[in-house]
Amino acid sequence: MARQGRSSDWGFPRWRGYGSSREATNVRLCDRAGCDQPGNCPAPKSPNNPDRWYFCTAHAAEYNAGWNYFEGLDKEEAEQREKAERGEASGFKQAAWAEWGGSGDGTRSRDELRALEVLELDPDADFDAVKKAWRAKAKLVHPDVRPGDEAAAKEFQRLQVSYEVLRAAEDRRTWKG
Repeated sequence: MARQGRSSDWGFPRWRGYGSSREATNVRLCDRAGCDQPGNCPAPKSPNNPDRWYFCTAHAAEYNAGWNYFEGLDKEEAEQREKAERGEASGFKQAAWAEWGGSGDGTRSRDELRALEVLELDPDADFDAVKKAWRAKAKLVHPDVRPGDEAAAKEFQRLQVSYEVLRAAEDRRTWKG
């Protein structure tokens, strides 16, 4: 029988972290049938119910894609609820900077979505598509191409503001990693 040897962290330097241990850690698996990824994204089983599903990031994004928070409200009530939610939860920006999901699943702000509508792009368009659409549309209504046309000048300003909003958002995304 082999003799038990010394551990590798008995002296200095210590070869593993001080907070680590040799015991196995419990990992909760995704509640989606057949998925073996860690389930670290809680999702409600039904409204006003404390029970939760725990999905992996891909299945959480799929689950949240069909969720309509403003269902059954008219436009004024939805805007009022959104304003109240922003005021109460303005300090909780965790999901925006962590970006565990893709760009079409709630990680874009309302201003970014409006800017994408002006450029006639999908919510999950990447920045290269934004640049391409902006250049194509700006060439058509640029004040140098259509001098004296007030409607074209206003449309060019709309396109310019939309591009600036999306460029600033892309800079924030790339800066935060």
